[in-house]
Amino acid sequence: MKHLLSIDDLDVDTIADIFATASEMHDVQRREVKKLPALRGRTVINLFFEDSTRTRSSFEIAGKWLSADVINISAKGSSASKGESLRDTVLTVCAMGVDGVIVRHPASGAAQQISQWVDAVVINAGDGMHEHPTQALLDAYTLQRKLGSLEGRKVAIVGDLTHSRVFRSGVKLLTKLGAEVTVVAPPTLMPSGIGTWSRDAGFAVSYDVDEVLPEADAVMMLRVQKERMSGGYFPTPREYTVGYGLTRDRLASLKPDTPICHPGPMNRGLEISPEAADAASSLVLDQVSSGVAIRMSVLYHLLTGEETVA
Repeated sequence: MKHLLSIDDLDVDTIADIFATASEMHDVQRREVKKLPALRGRTVINLFFEDSTRTRSSFEIAGKWLSADVINISAKGSSASKGESLRDTVLTVCAMGVDGVIVRHPASGAAQQISQWVDAVVINAGDGMHEHPTQALLDAYTLQRKLGSLEGRKVAIVGDLTHSRVFRSGVKLLTKLGAEVTVVAPPTLMPSGIGTWSRDAGFAVSYDVDEVLPEADAVMMLRVQKERMSGGYFPTPREYTVGYGLTRDRLASLKPDTPICHPGPMNRGLEISPEAADAASSLVLDQVSSGVAIRMSVLYHLLTGEETVA
């Protein structure tokens, strides 16, 4: 595997290797000195054309804990803000001898395009409404640590599916791992062609959140991406919450100790209530911790080519 652009790049054995290494990397977080020499002498660029807190900072921490030199470049602080093309920006950066480029971009397919321009390893940190593979990996890894095998587990993904790259990567990965996935959204936030895709990919589609949630073994709530919405996808925020939010009443309808996930950032009071976000079964902060471990693992495998941690 040269790059990580999509969950399609990963087979089940590779996923298992990434998870096994992430488990070892997780132990680093509990050390007093959080350093491994694995990527000493390697240079990694975080090239982010969209705002990010969790993804960019966790990739930065992951690289630094592996002893790589990590440089952050944002669109606002680069020549892209002066009109430089994506290709020129990427080629300029890579001409400096970098080993890896972690890219987030608002255009779907940007990471794939960049991988064709450069020799460096390219990792997709989210491209438009296409995919976000490391988020899917950390979500599945978090659930697996909590539930054990995901084979046969019923996972509900609820929310703004139309604009969610997390959903697109997540449903691919969870079904690969044997989970029974049901996606739930109002009709206006259900992607076009979902019926054909769901039949081909092996997941279920529902518009009734109150029917799905009580049967779920795990629930993932997705953020309502208001910044990507140009029209009226729902009448009012209140109506969305009543219809599809993980409210206090819906929280009570879940099976005891059902894990609750959210990729963040959360719109508290919109798609998820404070009671659900802060519930004992919430794995939101576990996802953040897992994000560092998974991204350490991905960087390790891609930049060293090793199967196991030395």
